[in-house]
Amino acid sequence: MGVSIDAVRFRSPEPGMAAAFWAVILGRTAVPLGEDLVLPGSPRQLGLRFAVGDGHPATENRLHLHLTYAGRAQADTIAAAVSLGGRVAGSGNIPPGSFAVMADAVGDEFCVIEDDNAYLAGCGPLGEVTIEGTVAVAEFWAAVLDWPVVWSEGDERAIQSPGGGTKLAWSGDAVEPDRTNERQEFVLTVPAAEYDVEVARLQARGATGPEANADRVEMRDPDGVAFELRAI
Repeated sequence: MGVSIDAVRFRSPEPGMAAAFWAVILGRTAVPLGEDLVLPGSPRQLGLRFAVGDGHPATENRLHLHLTYAGRAQADTIAAAVSLGGRVAGSGNIPPGSFAVMADAVGDEFCVIEDDNAYLAGCGPLGEVTIEGTVAVAEFWAAVLDWPVVWSEGDERAIQSPGGGTKLAWSGDAVEPDRTNERQEFVLTVPAAEYDVEVARLQARGATGPEANADRVEMRDPDGVAFELRAI
């Protein structure tokens, strides 16, 4: 089976507020699990986790979500987000045929993509996670997850599970050196019997981190961004 991506974890001073917002927006139920409130995913939709941590940085986040058409129009998603404490960035004006830049209940950015967007058609309501990062790190994650590259333009890359669903996309930009790289992180899972082998494989591909313990380890990808691997 190897490594799978379970979720993106978001840390903030109010994880309960963030989890409640996203539970309604995505139509999921928040489940307490250890330090996290988890919105479980599916084979085609990435899970989300919320935990206590630092608030939004002074600059934009390194990572944000793209919501896409899945039976609910862009205008309705925007209205639902605003009713739950979200806000539209800037003047609030959204030109026809354009995406809307928003912030959730704890101030984290996300975008609501226009209804007829062909690139994210069929990806489900959580269409994409878009991430500041280099080509090298996009290639690292493609190899780790065994997901093909489905978009390549200049230094931009996007990968997607062979079964479809949520895409992961990288901007091609180097991660800013003063960025807080622990506030948003991937949480990966691996069968317990394969844990040691997969830790070694991640290290061979350029991941770094402390010696793994019995069931989980915090590592960093080639851009220096934290992620967690859990044995299940």
